[in-house]
Amino acid sequence: MFRILIHWLVSATAVYVTANMLSGIAIRSFGAAMIVAVVLGLINVFIKPLLVVLTIPTVVLTLGLFMLVINALMLMLAAWFVDGFAVSSFWWAVLGSLCISLVSWLMSSVLNI
Repeated sequence: MFRILIHWLVSATAVYVTANMLSGIAIRSFGAAMIVAVVLGLINVFIKPLLVVLTIPTVVLTLGLFMLVINALMLMLAAWFVDGFAVSSFWWAVLGSLCISLVSWLMSSVLNI
């Protein structure tokens, strides 16, 4: 249970740091970042696998680069669901999803989780 809470805080921190680094992504507070982390987790569990399966030929054809598009769409979907979190365009969503992944990976490796 403690491990899940740590992952949740790491994800929320990654969203918050990314929103503060990129001008095209806005977040109201760290509380909103915690909600975004939960929503992104749920979207990644329930919706993303369906999209990945439906777009397998495109993912293979682009050597996996289409996954950037899918991740950006998931971030934009989370912004649509969460009040206090906004992504201004698709390209900001692409950059934001890359930054969230990078910050999350760095924090996880530093915390050794």
